[in-house]
Amino acid sequence: MGSFGFSSAALSLSLLNSPLSRTRTRIRIRTPNSRMATTLTETTVAHRSEPPPGLDGDDDLLCCDGQKRQRQEKEPDSTLKPSFCSESPSRSLSLPAAESRIERAWAHWTRLGRPKLIVAPMVDNSELPFRMLCRKYGAEAAYTPMLHSRIFTETEKYRNQEFTTCEEDRPLFVQFCANDPDILLEAARRVEPYCDYVDINLGCPQRIARRGNYGAFLMDNLPLVKSLVQKLAHNLEVPVSCKIRLFPNLQDTINYARMLEDAGCSLLAVHGRTRDEKDGKKIRANWSSIKAVKDSVRIPVLANGNIRHMDDVHSCLAETGVEGVLSAESLLENPALFAGFRTAEWVVGSEDSSKDAELDQADLLVEYLKLCEQYPVPWRMIRAHVHKMLGEWFRIQPQVRDDLNAQSKLTFEFLYGLVDRLRELGVRIPLYQKDGHVAEVSADSLAASNS
Repeated sequence: MGSFGFSSAALSLSLLNSPLSRTRTRIRIRTPNSRMATTLTETTVAHRSEPPPGLDGDDDLLCCDGQKRQRQEKEPDSTLKPSFCSESPSRSLSLPAAESRIERAWAHWTRLGRPKLIVAPMVDNSELPFRMLCRKYGAEAAYTPMLHSRIFTETEKYRNQEFTTCEEDRPLFVQFCANDPDILLEAARRVEPYCDYVDINLGCPQRIARRGNYGAFLMDNLPLVKSLVQKLAHNLEVPVSCKIRLFPNLQDTINYARMLEDAGCSLLAVHGRTRDEKDGKKIRANWSSIKAVKDSVRIPVLANGNIRHMDDVHSCLAETGVEGVLSAESLLENPALFAGFRTAEWVVGSEDSSKDAELDQADLLVEYLKLCEQYPVPWRMIRAHVHKMLGEWFRIQPQVRDDLNAQSKLTFEFLYGLVDRLRELGVRIPLYQKDGHVAEVSADSLAASNS
């Protein structure tokens, strides 16, 4: 599915070629059958800021640190860049030119297979091993965690740890937060050969986004938002996508979506909550507003919110008419969601039609840990996934959770032993499937829901 010339290679992209800066470029390539790492060095950076706080803690070490690596030089294949190239996306475009841009947006989406089941961007949570686990269980595309565009351009350690991908990790959206068009473009150019969309985070509602002036807080500065989209659309070879939240007023949201489309956005993901509606478990996403946005623009639209199991997937596609759905929190607890598996809370009342799927979250965690051994990531990400996947198990045996929290330095041996200990204590919470449900759910099987 990927477009690389090496088999099953995991790429840690320190910095890809950019005409905007004289920068040190380093690409680490790792294959599952060897412990080989490859480093490519071009020119030295003129200046580099210090890494953000926390990057030197034990949980921020890569889970492969300390292993011996062989190094050899390997040039990236510049011919492997995606073929999409956007034209100037202003309203001054002639009608044929604007139509051509919209047609290319759809042609690109079609070439990717029109994925419907998509892993949402999650800070520290939608990293490569987790994306690969979700892909095994039905996910058809995925977003990276949100990357900070300025830190990404300035800090080599941040780039090494926070963005990794591999040949099978496609289609892939790489998401950045930003408030400076030039810095955003510099960051985007370094990843564009390795992704299918560069995505702008316009939806993060957290306080850190307010302090940093990015995410959903750019809704207060629409000229800046427009300039960010235009800068990428005019200069990248891959299309730009945007992920947004709703304005309290529906017409404002529609106008916002149309502005993004006119600026050059080729795909729009809509979170069906406002900036102030942060608690997804208490506040339902507004699918009717997502439908209104879908009906108001001509580019592909994705829906985010209330996707807890496959019944929600079918309902959302039918009610909104969108091209696909994103899931976040529910996937963290159940990475097999898109394959039709569901946690016990979503079978209450339908026990007669559901069955033990002979798969549980501990099984999924073991698979995830094996992927982390193959595709190393910082321990803090692994720790977070252990808590998410085994949260209900820890409620039954809280002393096991306490032992995990007491570990300042994690090891794979400890984590595999933790799973064994839970099983020895008799803990098992199965995942369920509806009777007659086939675990693998393809995009074709969902076509009827979106017709």
